[in-house]
Amino acid sequence: MKHNFIVLIEQGEDGAYIATVPSLKSCYTQADTIPELLERVHEVIGLCLEVEKDVPVATKFIGVQQLEYAV
Repeated sequence: MKHNFIVLIEQGEDGAYIATVPSLKSCYTQADTIPELLERVHEVIGLCLEVEKDVPVATKFIGVQQLEYAV
């Protein structure tokens, strides 16, 4: 069975890359490089799918907006 997931990738203050899969509970990982991150996120998706019983139907990706908010 094939699944399509949206993966959000951010870079932390320490330079590490962080990947999150919003449609799977507690599905995230981090790495020092993008290639390493993609390898790890593939592994963590597999682990999350072993645990989760109800995998949501794929959502449609619309876009991302970075917003600066000054307090």
